[in-house]
Amino acid sequence: MSDGERDETDDGGRAGCERDDGHSKTADSGSETTVVFLGLNDAGQRVYEYLCDRDGVFVHSLLTTREQLRVVEAAGPDYLVSCGYSHIVPEEVLEIPAEGCLNLHPALLPYNRGANPNVWSIVEGTPAGVTLHYMDPGIDTGDIVAQREVETDFSDSGRDLYERLKDAQVDLFQEVWPAVEAGEASALSQDDDAGTYHTTDEFDDLCELDPDESMPVGALLDQLRALTFPPYDNAYVEIDGERYFVEVDIKRAEE
Repeated sequence: MSDGERDETDDGGRAGCERDDGHSKTADSGSETTVVFLGLNDAGQRVYEYLCDRDGVFVHSLLTTREQLRVVEAAGPDYLVSCGYSHIVPEEVLEIPAEGCLNLHPALLPYNRGANPNVWSIVEGTPAGVTLHYMDPGIDTGDIVAQREVETDFSDSGRDLYERLKDAQVDLFQEVWPAVEAGEASALSQDDDAGTYHTTDEFDDLCELDPDESMPVGALLDQLRALTFPPYDNAYVEIDGERYFVEVDIKRAEE
């Protein structure tokens, strides 16, 4: 659905969900599980629509900016659900939902906390996957509700893996949410000393190729395919004052 197909709050967030008949879905006298949704990327759009369509769930609003977080206090939801939200949620907001705050992260935590997990799975050879976890003041450090490993292949580009992780996020959430809603989902704590974490600055550094650097061919190919994400230009090298963007296309040989 486009933005124009749902009402919007005064601060830019979408309010509630719209039914197929064009009328807004409203809360049912406290009998429904109430959710405020934070996002939105491709996977988040699909998860948001799943919750909107689910009987017994009322999505109060969809928030995408830091300023809109004040809506959470006014709504007092049972759950905060995040997928593709690009801001850190303050601890005082995390304490508001009665049943907790859940985040879908496209990594097999504790590996690849933070930014660009699809890229670092390829570059560092860490397991790829998706995780539904409770949010805490840290970044992707909360207790794990469920996760699913996603297979990788040497022919994968960063975009290829991103697409598979996106589908896996949606599948995992739809599989696990009924148990969460029923209060039957358990969670396991993460090992704070295990796993990996990356920032957007590290991604920016990875994009800059040094023409004088020596490195194994396999490592170079991993870096280039991880940064190949059409239509975006990521990896680049500067030669004689000119910048050149670099992509790689790896194909499995025909048997």
